[in-house]
Amino acid sequence: MKSKIQFISSMIIFGTIGLVVRYIDLSSSETAFLSSSIGCLFLTFVYLSKRNTFSWERTKRYAIILVLSGITLGGNWIFLYQSYGYTSLANATLGYYFAPVFVMLLSPIILREKLSIKKVICIFVAVTGMIFIVGNGISASNINDLIGITSGIIAAVFYAALMLLNKFIGEMSRLEVTVIQLGTTALILLPYVLVTEGLNILSVSVSSIPFIIFLGVVNTGIGFWLFFSGMENLKGQNIAMLSYVDPFVAILISGLILREQFTLLQVIGGILLLGSTFVSEIRFNKSQRL
Repeated sequence: MKSKIQFISSMIIFGTIGLVVRYIDLSSSETAFLSSSIGCLFLTFVYLSKRNTFSWERTKRYAIILVLSGITLGGNWIFLYQSYGYTSLANATLGYYFAPVFVMLLSPIILREKLSIKKVICIFVAVTGMIFIVGNGISASNINDLIGITSGIIAAVFYAALMLLNKFIGEMSRLEVTVIQLGTTALILLPYVLVTEGLNILSVSVSSIPFIIFLGVVNTGIGFWLFFSGMENLKGQNIAMLSYVDPFVAILISGLILREQFTLLQVIGGILLLGSTFVSEIRFNKSQRL
């Protein structure tokens, strides 16, 4: 029960990211840099407080993959935060949750995994759902929605790449990998932010500071800490089911707190997308009664 509570808590925290980012008046790259930096420092403290030590031998062994995963994590956050700035929280979240579809499509090529008939059907249904969602943002009056949804989908591509890269990292705990990835992301984003934004980050408004700290410590640091703590003692099927607390919370915030409007097409598309990816991750026991 403790593991489930920890994992559900992490999903609730992740589901609030879009709301927090809306109150930070920085570019998506600056926000990603700060969240990765603060999150890395927090998780490093947590990791060392457990009397763990970093294995530099293992780190060097997976150095190339860790650097690539840091790049994909940075790209993921930049486009996800940008998505929140252009479209509704619901649209951004649904676009982002297209990531499992990319993983399903690339797994046979990269991981040599067999693509079952069930997954093929789920991919088709998910793509149909995304077409319904994107169809709401094609008109010129909703160009921002289209940009936002597209950014969310690009973020999903980066996240799918991150998930696939992590498959090649062994002999390291997930918390250790995350600390290194966050640190790598921060180091990569620092020169990018300085070149594209200059020192604008130093003139951030006072009102944004509490939300930046919350994003780094709570949404990134505590969120990932609870995520990995809970995941250690949960079965894969439980993780797949409970992961959908994240989009549920985000869409709930979108409707109840931000008062963002949904069209019938969006609702149908969202159900098709989330439902298909959910079904693709669940393994049904043939002996189980329906």
